Formats: sequence, structure tokens, C-alpha cells
Amino acid sequence: MFHNIYSNGATQNAVDQAIGFQDAIKLMVALSAATAVVTTFIMGTLSDRLNKRKVFISVGYIAWGLITASFGLISRESIASVFHLSDEVHILTATVWTVIVMDCIMTFMGSTSNDSAFNAWVTDITEPQTRPPVETVFSVLPLVAMGLVLVLGSLAQAEKITYKLFFGVLGLVVVACGVIGLFTLEEPERANNRKKSNFGYWSDLFYGFRPSVIVENSRLYLVLVTNCIFAVASQVFFPYIMIYVQYTALPKAGDNLFSAPVIISAVISVAVMAGGIVSLLVLGKKLSRGTLLAVALACSIVGLFLLGFSKSFVAIILSAAPTVVGYAVQGILLNATIRDFTPEDKAGLFQGVRMIFGVLIPMILGPATGALAVERSTLSYKDEYGTLQKVPTELMFTFAAVISLLAIVPLAILIKKKYLNTTNDENEAEKSAV
Repeated sequence: MFHNIYSNGATQNAVDQAIGFQDAIKLMVALSAATAVVTTFIMGTLSDRLNKRKVFISVGYIAWGLITASFGLISRESIASVFHLSDEVHILTATVWTVIVMDCIMTFMGSTSNDSAFNAWVTDITEPQTRPPVETVFSVLPLVAMGLVLVLGSLAQAEKITYKLFFGVLGLVVVACGVIGLFTLEEPERANNRKKSNFGYWSDLFYGFRPSVIVENSRLYLVLVTNCIFAVASQVFFPYIMIYVQYTALPKAGDNLFSAPVIISAVISVAVMAGGIVSLLVLGKKLSRGTLLAVALACSIVGLFLLGFSKSFVAIILSAAPTVVGYAVQGILLNATIRDFTPEDKAGLFQGVRMIFGVLIPMILGPATGALAVERSTLSYKDEYGTLQKVPTELMFTFAAVISLLAIVPLAILIKKKYLNTTNDENEAEKSAV
């Protein structure tokens, strides 16, 4: 959206005097993250107190989709008309701030419906033995959605379709999910058995920060810390990965991008990634979750260190395989474990805490650490506005690998205390016995 606003007829003088493209993105990401966390605290707690999930999910998705579709109506021309502006700088600044404010509103609805209510609903309706496969599905669906966004976004940037159609299609899909939810979702049985809180609503907002609650749910917080370190490490390189691929990885391939060694390496990497993820999840039937997490963490650390030393395109492809396998399996198992360790009658109260460890802290520390790595780069490129920018290099993967090593500490404590020793088979046997 910002790319369209800045490139659609904005003069260089207006760009220079208005809020900058990169500054606008950084500000929007920061405000969006803060909005997501605050919203999840407020609405997650409210959904618990009202013993309702369906209305928050369905109505929230519908509103989320409508707001998403409305982004197609935002343009420099429409903002100038609404606010009666004529100065180019004022128009561009007002348009950027409109997008930022609308993004925060969209985030509020998305966090209300998905981050707080839907996540709590999934925790309510699933059991320990079903959560890994559920998390596997949840890890695949965002990739499908991202593919849809990339395809439509590419068509919009190439002016094959309008941005109004682009946002309209995305919004319609989200609205459809909300409408379907109105007729298919049911309140979980646990909602009827949920204990009423003895504290007021505002007191419940800070429930997850009470020392007694942290001590009582120490295993949950250990998993949250482990997941937080994992997320921080991923955010070190993820915000810069597209620039890295464009200016570092692909140039190293040169004219050999479609040569036999590169294609074979890519096929092998994809096969290793798919096979590794499936194999580890299948082994999860027999091995403890702690063992699987240790193997997955080792894969990601080794892969990141290899990426940090990869100088050729083939080496980059092959090094990415264990990294992706490790990250995928860690994400699936950690998210499933967080659901397992969340008190059944307080799923909504803990969604805000989960967001702090999984979103807010990683989005603050990760990109900042990645920026330190990028600043050490000796390579540069000119962006679309003629500004000289640093090119991310392999060093950011090394930084991420070092941070990942910190996850060994909380994971070791979890394994030592035998919090992660139960296998899926044992869970199923235990449930059958009951």
C-alpha cells in the first residue's frame, strides 16, 4: 500500500518533506504490534468473562474483512478530496497517516477475532494429542494465504489489476470466513464449565503478571520464553530476507540460476525440508516432545550457522533446508505445548501474555538486532527514491544463530523437570484409560 502511495505520482520533493517510506513502515509495524498486544489483552479477557468466543470470532472476521477491503479506497486523490487539501506534501503526509490509522483499526479487529478469541477457542476445543496436527495445519495455511497475497500483489504492482480489486478480494475472503463461522462454529463445552473470576475485569487484564500465577504456571512461562527466543532469532533476518535474496543470494547465482547444480540443490533442499518436517512429526508418536524440540532447535542453529558462512547460491539453498525444518517443527510443537500448559478455564486471559512473548518482544528486539548486522555490511544499493541503503549479508544469520543458542537454557529446564516427556501415544493411552 505504501509503495503504491509513494510511487503514484508523488514528487521527489514531497517524498523528501513528508514522512519517509521506510519511517512510515517502521512506525506502522510498531504501532500495529502494540495495538495487537493491547487488543488481545482486552478482548481475550472479555471473551473469558462473557464465556463467548463465537461472536468475537465471526463478527470480528467480518469487520476485519470490510476494513481490509476499504484500503482499496485510500489514495492520494481520495484523501485530498475528503480533507480538502491541495499541497502535495500535506496530501502525502495525510495519506500515509490515514493508512497507519486504518492499519491499527484493522489490527484491532484482527486481534479481537483471531489472536484473542480464535486462539482461545482452538485451545478450548483441542486436546494434547490433537494439537500438533492442528498446529501443522495452521503453519501451512498462512503460506497458502501469503501465496495468494503475493500473486495478487504482483498483479497490482504490474497494474494488471487495481489495488481496489486487490484489497477487495482479500477483504472478501476474510468476510466469507466470518460468515461461515456464524453458521458452523459452536461454543466449546469448556466455556460452560469455565470458573467465574473472583476479580474484576481490569484486575483480570493483569492476571498473567501476578507472581503467584507465574509460579503456579512456571512450565507455561518457560515455554513462552523458549518461543520468545526462537521468535526473536527469526525476526533478526526475516524483515530483511527479501532484500537479501534480491541483492545477495540471487546475484551470486548469476547466469547459473537455472543450471543443473542449482536446480538439483533446490529440489534436494525442498525434499529435505518436507521429509524432515514429516519425519520429526511422525517420530513424535514415539519420542518425547522435549527430544523433538531439542532436535528441531539443533537443526535451526546448525542451519543458521551454515547460512552465515554460505557464499554460493547452492550453499545458501542447502543450508536453508535444516533451518526451515527446525523452525517449522519448533513452531508446531511450541505452539501446541503453549496450548497444553494454558489453564483450561483461562485461555482468554493468557492470550495477551502469549502475544507479548510471541509478537511484541520479538518485533522490537529482532529487527533491531538485524539492523546491527546490516549496518556492518560493506555492500549497498539505491532504492526507488535514489537513497543509498545497506545490503543485508550472511552476518544476520550468524546473529540469529547466536540468539537461538539462548533457547537451550529454558528448554533444558523443561526437559530436566520432565515437563515435555509425554509422547503423543502416551497421551492417547491416558485419555482412553480415563
